[in-house]
Amino acid sequence: MEADDAELGAAVERAQQGDEEAFALAYRMVHPRLLGYVRGLVGGEAEDVTAETWLEIARDLGRFRGDGAGFRGWTATIARHRALDHLRRQKRRPQTSPLEQDVLELPGTLDTAATALEGLGAQAVLSAIRKLPRDQAESVLLRVIVGLDGPAAARVLGKRPGAVRSAAHRGLRKLAEMMSPGGADGMVDNDSGARTLPARKVEGGR
Repeated sequence: MEADDAELGAAVERAQQGDEEAFALAYRMVHPRLLGYVRGLVGGEAEDVTAETWLEIARDLGRFRGDGAGFRGWTATIARHRALDHLRRQKRRPQTSPLEQDVLELPGTLDTAATALEGLGAQAVLSAIRKLPRDQAESVLLRVIVGLDGPAAARVLGKRPGAVRSAAHRGLRKLAEMMSPGGADGMVDNDSGARTLPARKVEGGR
């Protein structure tokens, strides 16, 4: 990811100077993960919402200041705002379950989870993520799908890094239970008792 971020940062810098090929390169590097994040939030309308996101990215590109990793976080923030606007318009905004107090140091958890998720189809993974409470779902999407580090994901969500780390850990643990052989459907989080989102059909997963 570090090498990709260096290339991405250089492409963004050239794009800000009007290089259309550089913008196209930045788009190709960011779009698949960004689309996966939006699909995890809004389901089948992800293509339209992500298209709106890219229009805003292109419009405001000159205002961006930062490196490649920062650009990923900036685009994820824009995508999240567009997705939540869409959910509000559709009156389908998911309910937020109570956040854990920040707490856990969890070395290696996300790397292990990402490796496990790679063996599963994108559609199955995103469908499962959408059954999690919203704080867990967004934390997993930003850490594993978009590839942001803890502090960057926390900035996107407006939360403390420890709270995002805890939510991601609990979400990944729940995903492992749901997707294991004979695993439960995951409609209730046993740790918090919070009702999770009903499954929605995810179309065209990558």
